[in-house]
Amino acid sequence: MLTNQKDKFRIPANITYLNGAYMSPSLITVEEIGHKAVSQKCFPYEVGAKDFFTQSEQLRKLFAAFIEVPDFQNTAIIPSVSYGMANAANNVKLTKGDEILIVDEQFPSNVYAWQKAAEKNHAQIKVVAPPTSFENRGRIWNENIINAITDKTAVVTLGPQHWADGTLFDLPAIRKKTKAHNALLIIDGSQSIGALPFSVKEIQPDAVIAVGYKWMLGPYSLGLAYYSDYFNDGEPIENNWINRYKSEDFSKLVNYESRYQPKAGRYNMGEYSNFTLTPMLINSLEQLQQWNPAQIQQYCHQISKNAIEKLRNLGCFIEEDAYRAKHLFGVYLPKHMDLDKLKASFKANNVYVSFRGSAIRVSCNVYNTEGDFDKLVACFENI
Repeated sequence: MLTNQKDKFRIPANITYLNGAYMSPSLITVEEIGHKAVSQKCFPYEVGAKDFFTQSEQLRKLFAAFIEVPDFQNTAIIPSVSYGMANAANNVKLTKGDEILIVDEQFPSNVYAWQKAAEKNHAQIKVVAPPTSFENRGRIWNENIINAITDKTAVVTLGPQHWADGTLFDLPAIRKKTKAHNALLIIDGSQSIGALPFSVKEIQPDAVIAVGYKWMLGPYSLGLAYYSDYFNDGEPIENNWINRYKSEDFSKLVNYESRYQPKAGRYNMGEYSNFTLTPMLINSLEQLQQWNPAQIQQYCHQISKNAIEKLRNLGCFIEEDAYRAKHLFGVYLPKHMDLDKLKASFKANNVYVSFRGSAIRVSCNVYNTEGDFDKLVACFENI
């Protein structure tokens, strides 16, 4: 059973940070590694040619193991979700009349690239909204998504859960339906990978894109992606030297190469070696492997379940447990609660959450305690 891990972070005792979906705090070890990595730049003569590849390959292998990718060469290092999605959208085969299915109020980085692809190929964006009633909301929303997948569907792209309120999407059932209609499944794992169990081997998606600075507890501006063999012959959005074939041989870089690195290696970003950020993300992923996302889910459930019951008794709607993530959930207020007063109460008590759409997004991790949720509930009771 996983226990509280706040001692591995530097969150002040008077701060109630329930906002990991916005940005995670750094582990103390990650901070220390970052400081050391910055200092190493003072001695560039100690950086050899192989160092441009060694840690990056280690990171790709670590990520592959973390989400159960059989071949690490199907992974790539990226700077952002928008970058990773652009590589996917740029290489999906679309024809006139095809549909790209997304869920309502999806994060923009997993929308804009598909809008552009749809416009370029005369395809359509199809949005599946949640039901207007809270009754059986999660179940009905999942049913609507599955029913929306037809022979016209070319791509379904969404997260394992909704980024704003944590509603879980039934990925095995969605994957089964997409396969039946020869549609691709593209996953935005930014609000799940690191805290919610995810297996490429089990789900068999065509691509998975994730940032490092949220639930992977890593630094900003570094992310990771998985691209299935469908994308092996694709055209990357960036032409850099390091994603080209045999780029490890510095003496032959002027022998310009039309071929790319194997599999998803072609989608690696320029300067993917990132001597400062890469070791930081390696350290955070190694820690998460020890903690295990399944145990993180269980821990988050244990420290939040009493608070969730109290909030429901106050008239708030929180998705039923079977259809929500435990590390991230949305609180929808009853009409009689004043949101501005609630925000003031949060501020006065140093309680940090996010406001996304019409939901108050609460997101916890192993640095939180049941006492943090007591403070959260008290802010609601105060008004």
